[in-house]
Amino acid sequence: MTLLAPGARLVDAETGAVLDGPALIIEVERRADELAALPDGVLFARTGVDLSGVLTYVAAVQAGRAVALFDPALDVPVLARLIERFRPSAVLDAPAAEPPPGYRAAGGKWLRLDPDGVRPHGDLAVLLPTSGSTGNPKLVRLSRKAILTNAHAIADVLGIDEREVAPTTLPLHYAYGLSVLNSHLVSGATVVVEREGILGRGFWDTVAAHDCTSVAGVPYHYEMLRRLRFDPAANPGVHTLTQAGGRMRPELIAEFDKLMRSAGGRMFVMYGQTEAAPRMAIMPSERLAEKIGSVGPALPGGQFAIRRPDGGDTTHPKITGEIVYRGPNVMMGYASTAEELALGDECGGVLPTGDLGYLDEEGFLFVTGRLKRIGKVFGNRISLDDLEAATRATGLGIDIVAAVAADDKVVLFAEGAEADTCKSASHALSDRLHLHASGFDVRPIDTIPLLASGKIDYQALEDQV
Repeated sequence: MTLLAPGARLVDAETGAVLDGPALIIEVERRADELAALPDGVLFARTGVDLSGVLTYVAAVQAGRAVALFDPALDVPVLARLIERFRPSAVLDAPAAEPPPGYRAAGGKWLRLDPDGVRPHGDLAVLLPTSGSTGNPKLVRLSRKAILTNAHAIADVLGIDEREVAPTTLPLHYAYGLSVLNSHLVSGATVVVEREGILGRGFWDTVAAHDCTSVAGVPYHYEMLRRLRFDPAANPGVHTLTQAGGRMRPELIAEFDKLMRSAGGRMFVMYGQTEAAPRMAIMPSERLAEKIGSVGPALPGGQFAIRRPDGGDTTHPKITGEIVYRGPNVMMGYASTAEELALGDECGGVLPTGDLGYLDEEGFLFVTGRLKRIGKVFGNRISLDDLEAATRATGLGIDIVAAVAADDKVVLFAEGAEADTCKSASHALSDRLHLHASGFDVRPIDTIPLLASGKIDYQALEDQV
């Protein structure tokens, strides 16, 4: 299997440039040859939503070079710590800053001076960070097989073929955004590389100009589109909306499902994690109205089970526990050091998701909560513990803080803080993590509740959200 199927097209919305057919193949192979010539080691790619970033990623996969994708807005000190841990062969599209020790700047890259490096495992294709830029993310190791089988499964369920045209609405270093790109390229479809995103002033003009047929969004996007009174009749070419990146309000799902059906279109609710490359389930659009709240059955080739408290797995309906997914798209494992990039498959196709949920009588999955201390801000997975530490590090005098997940944002309770201080903390977190301040709801509280053990009573705080 290859990432570029015959007919695949890339369109740069900003310049109007089109790459397809032999021209696309030649450009990808040219870049692949350049990457293949670099010394052993993983490649770090700061991938913006632009044509060059897309081509760099596709070329790395084509060349068989393991590539880690990062937000180009990642703070240089954070990037430097990652470089120290993983010793990449090169940092592509490097920052305009002094390279770290052991690297030299050349041609827009930081190149490792030592020609000897850890050769990643031969199956390894893509690495994505687990927790944004909070400081010390692990990397999810995804094989070529996982990436490609997941892309084909998504395309199969959504009915993606060479007639489809999808704009980029999400970053490539975010698994959902990457999966939109992958599933269209393997289907010989068109991807319009659009920089502004769904809420950008020119986005819908681009959608109309290039006859886009689908739009992908996270819950926050749909909240904003509702406020803007999205009307599918104003965009008649768009017949498919997809949603992933966290649980969306059932009433909002129902509203957009009704809107799309009234215009002859489709709404798909999906479920996934970076560790599953990323898609695990897609709710069939024709069943959405009758099963609001479900994310659907497992993708073709995958299956769900529920882990009971005794550690056993079951597929019996209406039993709530940790969701366990099995499939060919499960990650190889995590990596925290360069040496771990050389490891093989440590998961065996089994992924305990850390999410809570249950199956119904038809095997449709309902996600009810999270088992682990992970939240999502506009679809980005964030460590709640790291977020608490980041709040304490703002210099605003917040010493006692507790973070709880609340759908597509995080609520942080700051003990003894004034309202103005909480507002400043929200903006400080926004600046550090490059996400909108509304995703960090910092609230004053007189006293944070504690358990008898002296630990924070997070359940009591969740009850206040």
